[in-house]
Amino acid sequence: MTGLYIAAGGGGDPIGTLMAARTISVNPAPPRIATYAWERPEVDPTHRPLGTVDFAGLAREAGGAAAFTSATRARLPAGSTMPGLARDLPARLLLLDPTHGLSSLSRQIGSMAKAAGGRIRIVDIGGDILTHGNEPMLCSPFGDAYTLAACHLTGIPTTVYIAGPGLDGEIGEQLLLERLTGHHQHHPLTPSRGAASAAAPALAWHPSEASALWAAAIHGARGAVRAARDTIHLTDVSPRLYHLPLQEAVGHNPVAQALIDERPASLEAAADLSHRLTGIHGLAPEHNRTPHHPPAGRIDFLNQDEAMKTLREAADGADHVTLRYAARTLGLAWTDIPALRNILDADTPLLQLA
Repeated sequence: MTGLYIAAGGGGDPIGTLMAARTISVNPAPPRIATYAWERPEVDPTHRPLGTVDFAGLAREAGGAAAFTSATRARLPAGSTMPGLARDLPARLLLLDPTHGLSSLSRQIGSMAKAAGGRIRIVDIGGDILTHGNEPMLCSPFGDAYTLAACHLTGIPTTVYIAGPGLDGEIGEQLLLERLTGHHQHHPLTPSRGAASAAAPALAWHPSEASALWAAAIHGARGAVRAARDTIHLTDVSPRLYHLPLQEAVGHNPVAQALIDERPASLEAAADLSHRLTGIHGLAPEHNRTPHHPPAGRIDFLNQDEAMKTLREAADGADHVTLRYAARTLGLAWTDIPALRNILDADTPLLQLA
């Protein structure tokens, strides 16, 4: 047993968490990765983390944990990429259900961790888990803070890993390096290309950007990348995996500290607390953005040369674009990403424009 890995933010974080797990441990067994089913609005229009009642076909682990399989399905109107990730990632994906409050989530994590060997490793892709709550590009601090607080309440030894500082576009690389002080900054891990390649089947279709950026950086990509929200710069720091004790991470995160102190009884009350401290409501970070739902069938008329010309013009000098950004720019749905890759002969985590 290598312990329980937690994909701190849900969405595409299980992909990056697999790469981190392959780096942290040499154990060949598939890691156990616990994750929220909390997706972008184009994937799930409900704008909330999904619980066990939102899925059909969850498997049950010893100890009662709910696990995703390729046969699991989200109940409409909810949507989820988790069944596809369960199919394509060499890992056991477990559902974190935060809908019954912080104490319930902590009990879930504690039970999962004990079944996995008694240690917790939280993995955050990009580093917004170290937010101070006032960064100008901060978008979604609540889920990470909720994870930190729940793990603290378990009392189980926990390490926090930061993969690819700044790659989620919420806190800059240099600022994060300043927060990763002391020996943590000087002894980061660097995943192998094999660790990144293990995630390739999932990245071939998933709209994840932060995990795709990290995988691309591990494979050697550098330069400016146009993503859905902003332009991200891949540097020699981008492939690295940093670590720090749980209490240091909590010390950076005022929302996690307040959750531990106040222990709100419901998810809604916890989200209200996050809103009070950061101005961002945890359950509605993207409500003011228009979901991207283009008409079906547009990809049938796509021409490779014209598509690349459009992307180069839109990217405004960037060296790469994410596949999520490419699909949006071309008026396609995220589900068109595999077909778009085929048309553009793209077989890497990012689409290279140069």
